[in-house]
Amino acid sequence: MKKISIKDIAEFCSSKTTLTGEISKISTDSRDIDENTLFVALIGERFDAHDFVEDVLKKGAKAVVCSKPMGDDERIIYVENTGKALLDIAHGYRKMFNIPFIGLTGSVGKTTSKGMIYSVVKKKFNTLRTAGNLNNEIGVPKTLFGLEEYHEAAVIEMGMNHFEEISRLSKTVEPSIAVITNVGTAHIENLGSREGILKAKLEILDGMAKGSTLIINGDNDMLSTVETDDYEVIRFGIEGENLQMKAVDIKSDESGSTFKALYGEEEAEVFVPAVGLHNVYNALCAMCVGKKLGYTLSEAASGIADFESEGMRQKITRINNNVFIEDCYNANPDSMMASLEALKTIKNKRSFAVLGDMLELGEFSEKAHRQVGEKAAQTGCEWVLTYGELSKFITDEAQKNGCKAKSFDDKEALADFLFRNLCDGDAVLFKGSRGMKMEEIFLSLYKKIGYNPDNT
Repeated sequence: MKKISIKDIAEFCSSKTTLTGEISKISTDSRDIDENTLFVALIGERFDAHDFVEDVLKKGAKAVVCSKPMGDDERIIYVENTGKALLDIAHGYRKMFNIPFIGLTGSVGKTTSKGMIYSVVKKKFNTLRTAGNLNNEIGVPKTLFGLEEYHEAAVIEMGMNHFEEISRLSKTVEPSIAVITNVGTAHIENLGSREGILKAKLEILDGMAKGSTLIINGDNDMLSTVETDDYEVIRFGIEGENLQMKAVDIKSDESGSTFKALYGEEEAEVFVPAVGLHNVYNALCAMCVGKKLGYTLSEAASGIADFESEGMRQKITRINNNVFIEDCYNANPDSMMASLEALKTIKNKRSFAVLGDMLELGEFSEKAHRQVGEKAAQTGCEWVLTYGELSKFITDEAQKNGCKAKSFDDKEALADFLFRNLCDGDAVLFKGSRGMKMEEIFLSLYKKIGYNPDNT
């Protein structure tokens, strides 16, 4: 980050200080301190960073933000709430940059959409983007503090579990362009209904100036109801009405999808290097951002072709004639359905769906898991293999719909069963919530096959 005065920092969080000088680093980690650092003592459910303030001061931190009495060291800046102060400081820092800020949220596919938007925007702008999943009230400020003088645009992902979280993040970022990828069922346990989820996602408008651009999925049943005269609304999709950006002539295989994009009088051929129809939607929203930034449709399509997936999000691994989809970063009903559709597009002999529990669904859990089991059968899976207590509902429903299915309580046993039943030319999907650590299954299988992913 570029240097910022300690006086400005105090003003950002409605405090005062007699301390002078500048800082060039902001940290919430007491282990990451130097003489140019401002340390913010956050309080979490399982920790209180005020316990480390004395140590941080001894390490030579230039200033510390606290909400509890910690003595009269002039380097301490006192505030009512350090979490709010972190957001306020991040907002003040963000205001130092007069560049396009693209904020995005959605029930599923945020990180992939972010990656595609970044691939498009970086074609013409030196762009900062959210790293990994740093999309909460600690991660977003950390991302903003990564802004440097040379940045010409920023792509900021915003996640949430409860009402008001997106609102606070939007007011911190003040997006000039907002993207809502979809409204599904993620976090429905906390938000009560899909109508509640829509309301929470629309909080992204709270930090935006009137007349700013809102890009939404016009095919999504909830987002298609959004009407506003306060913002420019651009809709993307495949089948919906009043779409400004549309995909036609879609063709998919294991390498990805091709389609023709239509925007006004323009059209362009697009290749998406990621499997599944949901990634066509992700590409469309990214191309809408490109158009808003002045790109031709062909220039935006060129950015999509450069996209590379992050982490364990639908990574394709090919071993001999077998295709493995490693999609173990997270799971909810919408992403499960999308991944099963992606598996269907791979034209291999047989398909196996290795599925784990979807967590945090509350009273909707059994119904959601059963819907996934039904979907797995409908998409033609040869076998559905599940791990976890909740995913036994997937197994049961898949069997009821005529699919071979088996549940496991042991990952090694599942990997062994898959190894013994896998044939040349089969395709396998691995999918489950992050807490299920489904990657342990495919890593065990790869070891049995004699494949070392670290040597590729």
